[in-house]
Amino acid sequence: MPQRGERLLRSRRSKLERLIERGVDPFPARFHRTHTTAEAVALFTAAEAADPSAAPTATVAGRISRMRGMGKATFVDIDDSGGRLQLFLRQDTLGEGYALLDDLDLGDFVGASGALTRTKAGEVSLAVEALSVLAKALRPPPEKFHGLRDVEQRYRQRYLDLIANRDVHDVMRTRSKVISAVRRFFDERGFLEVDTPVLVPVPAGAMAEPFVTEHRALDRRLYLRIATELYLKRLIVGGMDKVYELGRVFRNEGIDANHNPEFTMLESYEAYADYED
Repeated sequence: MPQRGERLLRSRRSKLERLIERGVDPFPARFHRTHTTAEAVALFTAAEAADPSAAPTATVAGRISRMRGMGKATFVDIDDSGGRLQLFLRQDTLGEGYALLDDLDLGDFVGASGALTRTKAGEVSLAVEALSVLAKALRPPPEKFHGLRDVEQRYRQRYLDLIANRDVHDVMRTRSKVISAVRRFFDERGFLEVDTPVLVPVPAGAMAEPFVTEHRALDRRLYLRIATELYLKRLIVGGMDKVYELGRVFRNEGIDANHNPEFTMLESYEAYADYED
């Protein structure tokens, strides 16, 4: 397996070199896209409903997840954070640009412009009129059909997990929505969101083992906080009636899939009230 990995790496490096020799920038700094893949599909679906002959144009970008050639035509699937879109590339349309496909691999990022259409199989696709390389991947993505099954690797290399398991994107979106909902809940009730110190002289507020560090300028030992409690209570003492914090805390204890040494904690305090208010 290591030898196969080295062969793939050499192959991709040679393709990278060929792109550079042809004057193609394999890592451009910018690319202007007009739509995400999901927006492009929605655009075509709406246009098709109003006029079956409509062919709206779009410029999209994403990571290549599948490539299949059919003579002088090639179908390429690209993924972005919103979904997937099929690109339809024809040699007679792209001309010399069609040769660019010879130096592309799964995992590469590309940008494409063209007219949206629906194939005979019923799939919304982009008939590509211009193709750009946005990033040449030197290592292959996880194998598509088997995915990334090693739990340890999934948690240690989250970027691979995101590539191989699309449902992880949904988990992250759900978490973001939960955090936003929590903030709205407290904001609508007059609470003030605050940030309190992460480096503290006393690791208090919970029964947990702290991470220890040294502050060189102060020449003293400090700790990563294990809770946000004490500084929030000081704000109440200082006259702030309602405060809350969504903050990272750190506990130097066991670690497994459900127990992380750093995690997000929510704490809130309100003067003149108890848990029943």
